[in-house]
Amino acid sequence: MGRVPDKEFVVREDRCFGCGACIALCPVNVLTLEDRMIYVDEPNCTHCKLCIPSCPVFALELQSTVD
Repeated sequence: MGRVPDKEFVVREDRCFGCGACIALCPVNVLTLEDRMIYVDEPNCTHCKLCIPSCPVFALELQSTVD
């Protein structure tokens, strides 16, 4: 599975509380936990979406980059 065109993976900072449930599911290790917040290395994210269902507060999503 490749990157999704015109999308970017984002962590909703207003929802994320840094539980880290998503980190172990990332096959390319682009998610990091720092100061109780998850950060994504977006250019290296493959948009596989494996981490999204693990988030208990729905803070992970693919957003459109086209307005």
